[in-house]
Amino acid sequence: MAANTSVKKTGRMSGYFKGVRAELKKVTWPTRKELMTYTVVVIVAVALMTLVVWGLDVIFHNLFGIFV
Repeated sequence: MAANTSVKKTGRMSGYFKGVRAELKKVTWPTRKELMTYTVVVIVAVALMTLVVWGLDVIFHNLFGIFV
């Protein structure tokens, strides 16, 4: 009985990885130029959001300093 479950699990696992491989073949991967562009966009967006959060932090810190 234990041998049958081992075979079934192995069959399911290999089927899963075959399916993963088949799906990855369908993916349209970005070119090097696109990848660099996306990376720059993400870094700039993160930098801008960091400045926004830092600015709000400074403003609220000063406002609370006035009232407390």
